[in-house]
Formats: sequence, C-alpha cells, structure tokens
Amino acid sequence: MANFEFAKEYGNSFDINNFISLANINPAAKSISRDLLVGASAIFIWIVNESKKLNMKNMWVVYIGTFLIAFAFSAPFFLFLREKRIMELEKINFKD
Repeated sequence: MANFEFAKEYGNSFDINNFISLANINPAAKSISRDLLVGASAIFIWIVNESKKLNMKNMWVVYIGTFLIAFAFSAPFFLFLREKRIMELEKINFKD
C-alpha cells in the first residue's frame, strides 16, 4: 500500500530513483532498506528455486507481487501455494 501512496504523492508513475533516494535519506532508512533488500532477495531466490523444484504453475503472480506490492505479501502467498502444491503431489503419490 505504501508503494501506491508513494506514487500518489510523488507522481503518477513509480520513480525508482526517487524511491531509492528517499529510502536512503538517513541512517535509519538506510539500515531498514538494506535489511529488507537482503531479506527480500534471499526469499525471492528461494521462491524461484522451490517453485521450479515443485513444478508450480502461474508463479508470475508471486514474482510480480514481490516487486509491485512487497515480499511481505509474496512470501506468505507463496507458502500457501507451496503447501497446496505439496498436498497435490502427495495425493498423486498416494494413488500410485
């Protein structure tokens, strides 16, 4: 939601350069921004690898959601989809 507020306050489009500049405006902002960047990067790499391993479909929703909304959205959403996929695979294996 804050991304949309940013776009509303600073222009109709999402200016990534301005966003990065504001995210580094003081030491506290730098700290949290870098922490979130490292966490989001690690989660995103895991999501990509895990979704390929489980042959999950339509992962573009999660990938785009990570950047347009937040990884705080995409990580739990991915975990939900992952659990659903694991249950599907267990059903298939149980039938065999």
